[in-house]
Amino acid sequence: MLVGVTACGGGGGSDKASGDDAKASGKPSASASPSPTKPAGPPMLLDTITPQTGTTVGVAMPISVIFTNPVAAKAKATVEKHMKVSTSQPVVGAWHWMGDRRADWRPKTYWPSGTKVRIDADMTGVSNGNGRYGVHGYTHTFTIGDDVRADVSVTGHTMKVTRNGQAVRTLSINAGSAQYPTWDGTMAVIDKQEKVHMTSCSVGISCDKGSPNFYDLTLPWDVHLTQSGTYVHYSTGDPNPGSGSARGSHGCVHLSLSDAKWFYGQVKQGDPVTITGSPRGKAPADNGYADFNLGWDQWLTGSASGEETSTAL
Repeated sequence: MLVGVTACGGGGGSDKASGDDAKASGKPSASASPSPTKPAGPPMLLDTITPQTGTTVGVAMPISVIFTNPVAAKAKATVEKHMKVSTSQPVVGAWHWMGDRRADWRPKTYWPSGTKVRIDADMTGVSNGNGRYGVHGYTHTFTIGDDVRADVSVTGHTMKVTRNGQAVRTLSINAGSAQYPTWDGTMAVIDKQEKVHMTSCSVGISCDKGSPNFYDLTLPWDVHLTQSGTYVHYSTGDPNPGSGSARGSHGCVHLSLSDAKWFYGQVKQGDPVTITGSPRGKAPADNGYADFNLGWDQWLTGSASGEETSTAL
């Protein structure tokens, strides 16, 4: 699970992960020791695997594996081959490394709704190329739920929500101002909280209480989109968003109180929120779960073993 700063705005992405509820889980296997032909060394461990076992997630959710220690470039192909993705229907996808500690597997296009997914990371005896060896395996299983999407037009001040291809509602929104534009592109929902404490100081906007850009607020119905602090939520400073109010945010997407509560109830982790019309450009792929901001050819450049079809579950 990715943990982000609690405010709108901010800078680039991060592969920081923590939280016991997302810790990689697995039982030691019978062959929990490295092969005698390999030197003994400290263990190679996984910090987190997301999604959590037993969850239902959206069609844009990647499998994200974070290691406690760096994996050397020479070892990445072997590590990828020991992280097997199995599905209830064939899915074409690939691994992509976000640096040397985080590897994400995403499908070429969005997951089909209803797909059952299993990730088996059998790290027993596998080297990270830096003197560490895996000591056991990890398994997570999850399901792809309804295809819920939100398409945000910054210039049109609207958010169109669809479910399984059918229009549900169009909501009025305000996005970032010229000074603090919202990220463009597709961002899968990281998580959501009923209340979040947001401060301008935490994202480097302003720590000066006398500044017009200073804020220190606890706001409701928060859907988290990026590590750098992008949310869809209600703001007391922008209670009636839409083209009529023409009030920009510090990078978040503002909804009215009733719309924010409704949207909060519609979305889940992994649902894609696609924002267009902002001058900022697309969020980096590792800024949360913005994996689909990379085209497929770009995605494959970060893979050591290339495109694959999932194993039958």
